[in-house]
Amino acid sequence: MHRNNCKRILAAIAAVSIAITGCGAAKNTAEQNVSNENNIDNSSNVTTETTVTGTNSTESNTSATAETGNAGEQAGEELPPLNIIDDKYRTTYEIFVYSFYDSDGDGIGDLQGVIDKLDYVNDGNDETDADLGCNEIWLMPISPSPTYHKYDITDYMEIDPEYGTLQDFDNLVKECHDRGVNLIIDLVLNHTSSEHPWFKEATKYLRDHAELTSIYEEASDQEGQLTPIATLQDECPYLYYYNFSKDKQAGFEKVNGSDWYYEARFWSGMPDLNLDNDKVKEEISDITKFWIDRGVDGFRLDAVTSYYTDNDTKNTEFLTWLNDTVKAQKADAYIVGEAWTSIATYSKYYASGIDSFFDFNFSGSEGAIAGVARGKKSPLSFAQAISEAEKTFYENNADYIDAPFYTNHDMARSAGYYVGKGTENMVKMAGALNLLMGGNAFIYYGEELGMKGSGKDENKRAPMQWTTSEESADAKGMCKGPSGMEKITMTYPALDEQMQDEYSVYNYFKKAIRLRNTYPVIARGKTLPIEELSEDGVGAFVRFLADDGNDGLNAVLGKEQNGFEPTALLILINNSAEAKKIDLSRWDGIGDKPQLSYQINVGEEKSALEGMTLTIPSYGIAVIK
Repeated sequence: MHRNNCKRILAAIAAVSIAITGCGAAKNTAEQNVSNENNIDNSSNVTTETTVTGTNSTESNTSATAETGNAGEQAGEELPPLNIIDDKYRTTYEIFVYSFYDSDGDGIGDLQGVIDKLDYVNDGNDETDADLGCNEIWLMPISPSPTYHKYDITDYMEIDPEYGTLQDFDNLVKECHDRGVNLIIDLVLNHTSSEHPWFKEATKYLRDHAELTSIYEEASDQEGQLTPIATLQDECPYLYYYNFSKDKQAGFEKVNGSDWYYEARFWSGMPDLNLDNDKVKEEISDITKFWIDRGVDGFRLDAVTSYYTDNDTKNTEFLTWLNDTVKAQKADAYIVGEAWTSIATYSKYYASGIDSFFDFNFSGSEGAIAGVARGKKSPLSFAQAISEAEKTFYENNADYIDAPFYTNHDMARSAGYYVGKGTENMVKMAGALNLLMGGNAFIYYGEELGMKGSGKDENKRAPMQWTTSEESADAKGMCKGPSGMEKITMTYPALDEQMQDEYSVYNYFKKAIRLRNTYPVIARGKTLPIEELSEDGVGAFVRFLADDGNDGLNAVLGKEQNGFEPTALLILINNSAEAKKIDLSRWDGIGDKPQLSYQINVGEEKSALEGMTLTIPSYGIAVIK
């Protein structure tokens, strides 16, 4: 699906206030325990519950144009036309290149492999229904690194040879843009690799000058900042790119062969950068300009709460500088930050001007999404949480763009969250709930297939399951996965099988994504919970355009505005194990002629609207306009 050039709508977008988000527990990152990740025997494999196949058997070149029976349209259902707007409110697909698709037969995914599979993500043609419909891609780190995950970088302006070349990257950018797909890349600024030339030069200088007792003047400046010794800074400026000390402190590691220590909060192989240093900021500015000049549309910022340990004020100040720097290079650049903390804390980070921060309160096995999918929380509570988050973010930045997500590369995959009867229904509904949130919604690769993976980080980054058949043409691109990945038994079939099943997890995700691409108000509107239509197992909310002072109390159905059709939608969610009947006339805003305009169902049973009575099947979602 290709984005339409809807210039007639852009004026309306500026007036829209967006939505939603949450908080999270302390971060348990993959990067915190990686010291032995590179020396583990890769003897594990991936299986399905019915078919056993080694991950080295390679997978995938599933043709995005394979006959799927137009699976987004179930049983002859006619769907409304797409209305995709070219702005920052997108549906973003997170890719771990290492495990996505291998183009050269070495078992490791690469940039050419991503190019080969772009039509799976988005084929650039609105007339087809063979792609997922995502219109932005986030690439996890792609620069040279000594580890498989590449969050410890040795050269910020190059491509890791395992992944290809800068020419491959340039080709990828072009192919993405030709399809109307934006491309953002991971920007890791909290730390470098201990193998980075900056760090190696600095530590060599310290070892070679054992007589040094300090690298700073005794007195600090008026703001309390340490003042570098000018002669040392001239001889080795990289001494001040990091935080060195003669004293052993919490979060500091020993410089081998010396009596110096350096700050490394994640791991000894990831020395923290000194972000107060002007030269470091110049380097960062050069790095962002380098990638922007190559065509990237923005950045995902890793670990922003760790820039300055336990100092949210300084983190926000640095993010303000970074946002100003990047937007001066590219005014419409999109930036999303990873602030793995509570909503009370990271909502304040929006004051920096950064476009988005991830919604950790809604994500993961204990988040709001999983709670509703399990039936432990009501759908109404989900709508209420979204509405409250919108208000909190708006207080800090009226131009914020929410960044909902359900899982990512640091979390156990969601298919493992559910057990017992109705598990597949829960897996499906959880995916839709994420995509019903406003802003720029993120999907981790393979979630649309119901992939599994938990425990050690390598398991969470298993190979994309294109096929389990060695006879398939798609098998040649299957990746072997990270070294040390344990055997994983997948519950649901690989892509090639799911494409043929109109009720598969994959086709369910496609239809949920299509809803976002059909009604712009889904991503760009605000949320009003409708208690009058909510009952046991059913929750209702209106997603409406906030314009001309509309606070949602007057958000009635049936209105249009500047190409948004409609400006308000009523969404009802049934997370119970039985069908429900709802009398829509209980809500004053329903209007005279409500229409059932879209529905997402886990199986053959469908929603139906007769007059003012709506019937929603178990785990069904109905959209009324």
